[in-house]
Amino acid sequence: MLIGVCGSICSGKKTVAQYLVEHHGFKLLHLQPHSQPRPSNSSLGAESASPEEHDAESPSQSTDSTAFKGALTSTALTTKNGYQSSSETTLTLRDGPQHVFSTAEELLDFVTKRWRSRFVTTDIPTEAVLDVFLRRPFFLLLSVDAPLTVRWRRFQDRARQRHAGEPDMSLEDFVTESDTHLYDAEKGLSPLISRAVVRLLNTSSSLAHLYATLGKLDIPNPDRLRPCWDTYFMELASLAAQRSNCMKRRVGCVLVGKERRVISTGYNGTPRGLQNCTEGGCPRCNDGNSSGVGLSTCLCIHAEENALLEAGRERIREGSVLYCDTCPCLTCSIKICQVGISEVVYAHTYSMDKDTARVFREAGVKLRQFIPSRVHLKHCIAAPKPHRRKQASRRPVEMRFALPAWPIIEASRFLSPNDAEL
Repeated sequence: MLIGVCGSICSGKKTVAQYLVEHHGFKLLHLQPHSQPRPSNSSLGAESASPEEHDAESPSQSTDSTAFKGALTSTALTTKNGYQSSSETTLTLRDGPQHVFSTAEELLDFVTKRWRSRFVTTDIPTEAVLDVFLRRPFFLLLSVDAPLTVRWRRFQDRARQRHAGEPDMSLEDFVTESDTHLYDAEKGLSPLISRAVVRLLNTSSSLAHLYATLGKLDIPNPDRLRPCWDTYFMELASLAAQRSNCMKRRVGCVLVGKERRVISTGYNGTPRGLQNCTEGGCPRCNDGNSSGVGLSTCLCIHAEENALLEAGRERIREGSVLYCDTCPCLTCSIKICQVGISEVVYAHTYSMDKDTARVFREAGVKLRQFIPSRVHLKHCIAAPKPHRRKQASRRPVEMRFALPAWPIIEASRFLSPNDAEL
């Protein structure tokens, strides 16, 4: 497994990488950058490596500027083009010797021969390098970000440690450097960050809290590299829904055989030969009627019906599963029972769920809702709230408890609904 960590300046990339090294046995790999003149101390490049490198821990938790960055040994040589003369040299880190490579291809070949081991790198300077890493199924891109003012304060704290007595960088200068780092036309990392599979929003100022939250995320989970069957087929159903031409709702589904082979797909819209619903082909859908009203005059075929018609009765065997991004309606449910489908998996609820569930239960068709995995979510790592002791009230207090409407998953302890991104 190879995890690439990218992100904005002072977002916490190095700390996340160090967490993987310390707690999950990852080995840190480096891609030798082009040689550049060292900027002045007043710039964000005051550290010995590129501006995007950052240690996110608080000043009291970092006593060595090379703890997360490391330094090349004296034997490392640099050629005139900015790369080291050897394809692999030793890098000294807090956790022991690591490796530096002159090209992304060499780093990838090194990991490919050891793909069962765990590696992490923070050196992904361009999308071209990212495209090289994405060739392999064991690569995962993770991005780290933080609010601008939080990153500015982190940079100031780090600068005071390394260059005591020098004036602090102003917020305006930091914003300019940060914008260049992210949005420069040639070297900006914003396009690269947007392609991350896992996105972390790191607002925490406590290293212990950050590590504890990262432990809950289970970043090395193999499902992040290869989705489970439910996720795979539900993604196909969602993709089929993009072809929908119904004005009311986008719905897609996939019919899967017993051996997990796709039999057919379907999406909702007007039949073949008729004008698309989005072009006025179905008067009922274009009139703006409420859901469930005037269904007898609707000309659109439902996604489930399309999939069943495409498959035919002879191709549907016992053990077939229908994946739908929306729970089937009552009309579709009786047709699903008739063709002999064994299980229906849906993602989103519909107004007829209770009626559909009753029909399936009586016909012996298993119905279950698909709960997306946390592996592709955007996670918010918020700073812990300070504990405040409440004063005891002299008046009796009536306490009421309400049960949650939806199942609670582990991510809810540190992920707000607004931060979820599928």
